[in-house]
Amino acid sequence: MKKTLLATLLATVSSVGTVFAADMAVKAPVMAPAPVYNPWNIAFGAGVYSDYVFRGISQSNHKPSVNAYFEPHYNINENLQLYAGVGGWSIAFSNRPSAEIDMYAGIRPTFGKLSLDFGAWYYYYPGGTCYNGNTDAAGNSFGADCLANLSLPVNGNVIKKDVSFAEYYAKASLAVTDNFTIGGGGYYDADWLNFGFDAIYAAVNAKITAPSSWMPTGTGAYISGEYGRYWLGTTDAFYGNIPLPDYSTWNVGAGLTWTVFTVDVRYYDSDLSKGECNAITSDFTATFNPANIIPVVNPAGFGSKWCGQAYVVSLKADLTYGSNVK
Repeated sequence: MKKTLLATLLATVSSVGTVFAADMAVKAPVMAPAPVYNPWNIAFGAGVYSDYVFRGISQSNHKPSVNAYFEPHYNINENLQLYAGVGGWSIAFSNRPSAEIDMYAGIRPTFGKLSLDFGAWYYYYPGGTCYNGNTDAAGNSFGADCLANLSLPVNGNVIKKDVSFAEYYAKASLAVTDNFTIGGGGYYDADWLNFGFDAIYAAVNAKITAPSSWMPTGTGAYISGEYGRYWLGTTDAFYGNIPLPDYSTWNVGAGLTWTVFTVDVRYYDSDLSKGECNAITSDFTATFNPANIIPVVNPAGFGSKWCGQAYVVSLKADLTYGSNVK
């Protein structure tokens, strides 16, 4: 009798366990596979500008300019990014290159609200022409590929065929609040514009963005500004061993954003005189005025407007693809 009761009890427990296990198999949640993280993304964009002003000097003869860029990123983790990029601008330099091509690469570490950026940049100006019919102090010609001064306007400015140069930089940006950011950077230029000397540029900047509660969905607004200082040097014999002036430059402006688009209105200026500007730029539009005469630096008295006040309106589009963003 005891054996019969024991067998019955075991059979009942086994039956209940089988039903419970089957019920668990049906009700247990199915775990979805974890998403695969993609460390790559790509930033790219383009813009149209009423003037291309770079560090206080017009690169487009105060005419409109267009640019575009392509910048792949590799995110080692959320706080460390490697990047490389290539971009281009339409320009109007005195040696008449076909464009400005920018090639660069670097690393961007982030520590909370502090973002850093270390890298190298190469400014490449293909298709230039050399203008100089003079000789050096020893009477040597500057090269058969140099065209005589008369190939330029009567101002006789000279410039090399290749003005490409490399730059190394370190930048920092601190998000003081969600709507206020300050930053700065130092830039070392190896053989700046092929003048025969190294140069240093340093700048500080600030940006205030409007709180999102102030703006319609998908839009934004900001004001920003920058102050910079360039330390130049003495040119090589091609340019007459001229000590080029150091100078300061600044800009301030405001912008509106909508999804990937930005409209920016900005004021640029510098403390360079027209005579100093001509010595730096070899401006092919420079005109004579006795007030522009600067002994040694600009004895011919021609002056350039490329370094003066400029108001620039731009329309830009900046997009990012990658990092699981489809």
